[in-house]
Amino acid sequence: MNKYADKIAITTGDPNGIGAEITIKALNLLNLPSKDIVIVSNSKVLNNYGSLENNYELIEIDYPEKIVPGEVSAAAGNFAYKALEKACEIRPRFIVTAPVSKEAINLAGYSYNGQTEILEHFLAHDGQKAEMLFVSKDFRVLLLSRHVALKKVSDIITKEFIIEKTERLRSYFQNKLFIKKPSFALCSLNPHAGENNLIGDEEGLKFLPAVEALRIRGINITNPLPADSLFAKAVQAYINNAKMPYDCYIACYHDQGLIPIKAAAGSKTVNMTIGLDIIRTSPGHGTAFDIAGKNIANPEAMIEAIKHCLY
Repeated sequence: MNKYADKIAITTGDPNGIGAEITIKALNLLNLPSKDIVIVSNSKVLNNYGSLENNYELIEIDYPEKIVPGEVSAAAGNFAYKALEKACEIRPRFIVTAPVSKEAINLAGYSYNGQTEILEHFLAHDGQKAEMLFVSKDFRVLLLSRHVALKKVSDIITKEFIIEKTERLRSYFQNKLFIKKPSFALCSLNPHAGENNLIGDEEGLKFLPAVEALRIRGINITNPLPADSLFAKAVQAYINNAKMPYDCYIACYHDQGLIPIKAAAGSKTVNMTIGLDIIRTSPGHGTAFDIAGKNIANPEAMIEAIKHCLY
């Protein structure tokens, strides 16, 4: 029997960033039972950034190097990668990850664009794919493309690509949130949804055929709509604590989706990895190397990431 099957595994991210600090602060404020948490990190790293008030189990990841707050290094990237690998290996109920440096991980020799892709590498089976979903309360944003150069987005997003990702999103809503027929708003790639091919033809050539196919499959999804109007209404609803117009917004690229939800929710934005057997949550911010080691990092986003595993 897997003793970690009911636990939340927490990795502390890059040892030179704010990950360990916000993990310690968040756990001390939440005061969760020791039996519910396992930390995948290093005692030296944790002790360098604070002190845990509860006696949580610690799975040690070797880190003999000196801790240098703010420094990007291959050793730190290797530590962050190995901690995430171990968290996947123990198969907990949830994984919560503190921020890592993509640059450091790549310096260590691991060619990944982020933790989402690493999780997919270790956890996916039978054709599973990881998806990146940003959440704050009922404001949810799925990214079609993630950490991709903007000039490559149009080539990446095909009819089949939209269909596959939307199907995985529906599966998450039905199997994890128990929403039988969620409503999805599809953001257009081009301004004004392409203005009938005057500004761009992706909406007509790729998006609308995908929408038609998805509707045949019983999925409630809009035509591709201008993202500015969609998100303006979403942000207003969120701020006013009103019902969100749609259950999830499907954004074409990173900043199209993240700017509105982060503008509305700030540090309460949680990054979720869905589509795999284990759900992962993470703060919606990075390593904050500029304030690492100063004991001024705000743990609110980490608290929200952990709380998402308690619902």
